[in-house]
Amino acid sequence: MLIGIDLGTTNSLAAYFDGVQAKLIPNRLGCNLTPSVVSVDENGIIYVGETAKERKLLYPGQTAEVFKRSMGTDKEYVLGDHTFRAEELSSFVLRSLKEDAENYLHEEVEEAVISVPAYFNDCQRKATKRAGELAGLKVERIINEPTAAAIAYGIQKKQAAARFLVFDLGGGTFDVSVLELYKNVMEVRAVAGDNYIGGEDFTEVICQWYLEKCKKTMADLDLKMLVRLRKQAELCKLGFSEGKESVISMTFGEEEKTFRLTIDEYEELCRPLFAKMRRPIERSLRDAGLHLPDIDEIVLVGGATKLSLVRKFVGKLFRRLPQTNLNPDEVVAAGAALQCGMKQRNEAIKEIVLTDVCPFTLGTEVVIDRHGMFREFGHYMPIIERNTVIPVSRTHTLYTASDYQTKIRVKILQGESRLAMNNLYLGEISVSVPPRKEGEESVDVTYTYDNNALLEVEVKVNSTNEKKRIVIQKEESGLTEKEIEKRFEELQYLKIHPREQEENKLVLLRAERLYEELSGQERERIDESIARFEEVLNRQDKIKIEAARKEFQEILEEFEKFERFDSDFDF
Repeated sequence: MLIGIDLGTTNSLAAYFDGVQAKLIPNRLGCNLTPSVVSVDENGIIYVGETAKERKLLYPGQTAEVFKRSMGTDKEYVLGDHTFRAEELSSFVLRSLKEDAENYLHEEVEEAVISVPAYFNDCQRKATKRAGELAGLKVERIINEPTAAAIAYGIQKKQAAARFLVFDLGGGTFDVSVLELYKNVMEVRAVAGDNYIGGEDFTEVICQWYLEKCKKTMADLDLKMLVRLRKQAELCKLGFSEGKESVISMTFGEEEKTFRLTIDEYEELCRPLFAKMRRPIERSLRDAGLHLPDIDEIVLVGGATKLSLVRKFVGKLFRRLPQTNLNPDEVVAAGAALQCGMKQRNEAIKEIVLTDVCPFTLGTEVVIDRHGMFREFGHYMPIIERNTVIPVSRTHTLYTASDYQTKIRVKILQGESRLAMNNLYLGEISVSVPPRKEGEESVDVTYTYDNNALLEVEVKVNSTNEKKRIVIQKEESGLTEKEIEKRFEELQYLKIHPREQEENKLVLLRAERLYEELSGQERERIDESIARFEEVLNRQDKIKIEAARKEFQEILEEFEKFERFDSDFDF
């Protein structure tokens, strides 16, 4: 079975193509969205999703989130006694989604199409593929998130031709794609983005504002208080969906500090974020050779686009209302599932032809001769420009730079800087050439880039016809095959929490968190409720456990309502 997965910064979800349409796969708690949060307890049991998110409030030192931003880097996350890289944490999320899909579909899931931000570089894409493999999935296709959204959007379009811009603002990344739909061909014209802007930053703005109001800094708060602050800031952010002002409140020692933030003040605080978001929009339109009036429709993708001030920003910038008929949280997963249908050549969608682009420039390092006066070393020469339609092949001829040179080394680079050293190093090929005068020996360098982000580089010595080639593909990494296999085995002893206990563990963690947040008689009631529920759990009667859990949840809901209303007062 093949499924589509949207591996998000904040939330992840899976979908499948049923032969007619894309359908979302609910997780073990019956929800479509699984928070991209991982927690490990002292026994080495791994919690993923809502349960891990709840554990974060109690055990922040054993929990990780927003790790997608570190994909493809050497950053490590210490969770209690365990250390993980971002792709390993992502593999736990993917394994959880895989298990949920198998339980829902009643068949084994072996392969997945996983979405990534369009502006993910080669290292980040490789790390995503490794995460899938560590989760036991075969990942032959990595699809750009805006492209997946465009597939879901384009397939339900009725008109024959349209140009549209996909505005993809997720929890941690921002992508812009310009696409053109003409009859049965969907062409990606240009992509741009920023991997360090997302909904999390809009939450962070409130955190910083609140701390300034309290005359405090991050250093004044312990780990639990920081987690609590982020939760309250998130609630404050979501509060703007119901009005033009929202409240954030926290207790420091015995003192409760509550402040009200208006939507106008919040918009002003977010002005630097909006300024950063304008640049990828302008760049994508420029690369596509289009202007704002040339865009027929704007499609919103990603949970952060549900924020009213983000929609206002888009509306003011494009002078029109964006499309909101597709759920921004779910459209990428739906598109990934439709890509599964395309991959399987399903008759229901075979008429859609998709063309994508290479998101980054690919090139090599060269020496520049400034009109024979002097030379500049370390320059970057693009061979395949960014936003070139793929698959593509380009050839450039390079010449020897010194007399009697015997070798030419071709560095394979990715990026946009004019200096080679500022771009991403992917590999290199070294070939021998006959020792002759400068410029008398040459090599043809051919870059070929395909739809699966596989780059083949061939270097041919023109005087001897000697050829060397290298294939740079997503599965290559800084780890050897043996190291990957060893790490895979090491991760196996860590157990993902058993499915049948997930809901019970979640409600207990919720109760423990409320116990810490409340005081006095409320604490006593919570403690009594926990004891009663644990007593029912010990009897191992499934029907009685479900009834007790429902009653327990209702009690907790009352306390949470009280907590919300208590802080939401009028001045």
